Formats: sequence, C-alpha cells, structure tokens
Amino acid sequence: MTSADSRRRVALAGLLTAVFMIAEVVGGVISGSLALLADAAHMLTDAGSLALAWVGYKLAERPADSRRSYGFARMKILAAFTNGILLVLLSLWIVWEAIHRLLEPVEVMGNVLMAVAVGGLLVNIIAFAILHGGSKEDLNLQGALWHVAGDLLGSVAAIGAAVIIMTTGWMAADPILSVLVALLVLFAGVRIARKSGHILLEGTPAGLEPEEILADLAAIEGVAAVDHFHAWALTEAKPLITLEVTAADGADPDQLRRAVKDRLADRFQVSHATVEVVCTGNGTASGPAGQCSH
Repeated sequence: MTSADSRRRVALAGLLTAVFMIAEVVGGVISGSLALLADAAHMLTDAGSLALAWVGYKLAERPADSRRSYGFARMKILAAFTNGILLVLLSLWIVWEAIHRLLEPVEVMGNVLMAVAVGGLLVNIIAFAILHGGSKEDLNLQGALWHVAGDLLGSVAAIGAAVIIMTTGWMAADPILSVLVALLVLFAGVRIARKSGHILLEGTPAGLEPEEILADLAAIEGVAAVDHFHAWALTEAKPLITLEVTAADGADPDQLRRAVKDRLADRFQVSHATVEVVCTGNGTASGPAGQCSH
C-alpha cells in the first residue's frame, strides 16, 4: 500500500470520528454516562491523532533538500510515537475518572446510553474497516487503527453498560467496563510507542541480526574482516546499514563493495547500504585491476 492510500484512509476515518464525537458528547452529558464521555474524549483525541497521522503522511511526501538529506520520511514515525503516547495518557485518564465514579456513583440514563453507543459502534466499525484495509507494516496507520479500535471497544463497553443498567440498575457497570477498555487501549499505546520509539532511537530493525549478517559477510571471498557495523531504520519499511570491510590481499575493492551490497540486498532485504572498503595493514589498491596489495 502506498502512503497516498494510507493518507486517504486516515482522512476518511478522521472525518467519521470527528462527526460522531459531537453526538457522543451530547449523549454523554444527557445520560450522565462516563462510558460515553470517555469514548467521546477518546474520539476527540482520535480526531486529533488521525489529523496528525495525515500531516505525517503529507510531510513524508516532501522531497529531500540540502538540510534534510533523507527528506521528511520519519515524520510519520514521529506521528506514530505521538499517537502511542496519547493512547497511554488517555487510558490513564479513563481509569482516573472511573475510580471517581465508583467512589461517587452517578445516575446513568440507560436508554440514551444505548442509543448513542449503538450509533458509535456502527461508525467505529466503518472507520476500523477503512483503516484495517491498509498496510499492516505502516506504524503510523497502525497507530491510527488502534485509536479507532479503542473507540470501537468503548462503544461495545457502553452498550454492555447500558444493558446492565437497564436490566439491573447497577450503575457501577459503566465505570467498570470503561476501565476494561482503558486497559486494552493502554496495551496498544505502549506497543505503538515502543516500536516507533525504537526506530527514532535508531535501534536495530526487527528481523536483522547483526551477528548473523557479520558472519555471512565474512564468508564472502576477498573479505578479511567486517567492522564498524551499524543497522537502523529510516522508517519501518526502510532499513539502512553502514559498515567497513577490510579487503584481503589481491581483492578488488570495487568488486568487493558490489558483492557486499548485493549480499545485503539478496539475503537480508537491505537495499540501502553504505560500504567502505579498506585494504589490510598499510596496503593500497594498485595494479591494473586495482587489487589490494602491500
């Protein structure tokens, strides 16, 4: 899936979320339901987060310039990290409010809660389907997806609370079910923040094992040693590697450089690698073919 496709999906889901958020705020105030108000607050942050994700895609499309040689590709990773942190903060706020509701119960109108929650569930299912059809490797899109998933779960919890309140009159069902949703949202937020934060800290991309790569490159004919190895990622789909290869006597540095790059691309799917080749000891590249020699 392209970034343009992901951007359209995020924009449409954001529009649906923002429109129904207003209905949830009104319904939450009228019914007195924390589940609805919490879900409305979640939808408010979702609308902002989806807008942030959209901006991330737009900026990522900007070309590289003299001050940003990689362009703005990491903006969508930064947006994903921000969305992950917002999910964590949102879940903590819901738990805090639920504790207050349990200590000081509030009367909830079950019929109003049910009507608004059902409408919210339908809207969230549509938004979730839109985002779920996008790239599974796009952290920015996955962050947006989990925001909407949290809304969907919030609507399910609100419906459950409405059923319990209407049949038993037990008002504590509203905040208790809100906490269950908050815990799921917390899990998603931590997961998104950890993955995007790992990229921002230039951690080794998932699936790349430095020891395995070094051992494989060392087996290439003409390689005497591999040093100064670094692996990181510009985005979740673009890993990068830099390394220094010490060429054995008689090896052609240019051919060796191409061989190392081809091996990284073929076996480890790393198409962007910076490879420096040096000769052993004080040797230099000389001779008609440019081989390393003392």
